[in-house]
Amino acid sequence: MRALVRDRFGPPDVLEVRDVPQPVPKERQVLVRVRACSLNDWDSELLSGPTFPWQSKTVPRERILGSDIAGEVVDAGSGVARDGVSRVFRPGDRVYGDLSGRAGFGGFAEYVCAPERLLAPMSPRMTFEQAAALPQAGQLAVQGIAAAGPLKPRQTILINGAGGGVGTIGVQLAKSQMPDVHVTGVDSGMKFDTMRRAGFDDVIDYAKEDFTRNGRQYDLIVDTRTTRRPEDHVRALSPGGTYATVGGPSIPLLLGIPLVGWWYRLTRGKTVTLVALRPSRDLSYMNEQFDAGKLTPVIDGSYTLDTARDAFRRFHAGQHLGKIVITID
Repeated sequence: MRALVRDRFGPPDVLEVRDVPQPVPKERQVLVRVRACSLNDWDSELLSGPTFPWQSKTVPRERILGSDIAGEVVDAGSGVARDGVSRVFRPGDRVYGDLSGRAGFGGFAEYVCAPERLLAPMSPRMTFEQAAALPQAGQLAVQGIAAAGPLKPRQTILINGAGGGVGTIGVQLAKSQMPDVHVTGVDSGMKFDTMRRAGFDDVIDYAKEDFTRNGRQYDLIVDTRTTRRPEDHVRALSPGGTYATVGGPSIPLLLGIPLVGWWYRLTRGKTVTLVALRPSRDLSYMNEQFDAGKLTPVIDGSYTLDTARDAFRRFHAGQHLGKIVITID
């Protein structure tokens, strides 16, 4: 099979399309013919270097990246059933899901073996590209928007890094749940048109205005970048407000969030929390929102395995609008 492979850490130039052996599903796994796979922060970070200091700095553990897949079931290992015994995946089933973390990645290839518990049937109305855009960004958006509990009327929300996948999905889900919430998006000015079409009420160019120092406050801040100290964001929270980070490139900042969260709750009455991704948990909910016309993923460009290096470069530069999806034919 053809796959996007790397043997070392580095820039997108280390990625090569090669023929590699097709994987064989183990127990509780299904073999999926991948039709599309989207790019996430995980892929960008893992391409550049190991996530943690104790991991090898020379030999990547994940030779084939890619976690958000959409495709068709080809074969299954033993014991594969959904809800215990009620449904067995069959060849031809259209499925999607998130294969990040311990699931092993491997989505930028013609075939991948996936734990059946991380897959869900696609809505029949979705294209493979639309489905591949949803699993990780959609799940983080669901969890980030719910970080302070159910949305309330006229609640004010700010999403930092709003022009990417989490932001463009999150604003749609927020408006679907509570139409009169007011959602502000922060990102580069070049993304404003896309952000407004996605549903943002206000937009802020981070290069021209510091949202933590403009005097405005928000009931909920969802941060997709995490490049600043929690103190900066707490300043922009309304009394009793919540700051929730869903990820970002700075591991030390992310790991420090749980350690300082209790302090801000005790001394300021505000919540600072790190959203721990629950892969593929709410895919059925995203199917429902998609079928109801309340969720349409924003997809940036058209890429294949042969042009995947360009997709990674665009992602690295932060120029992507919504989700970058690589189709695999």
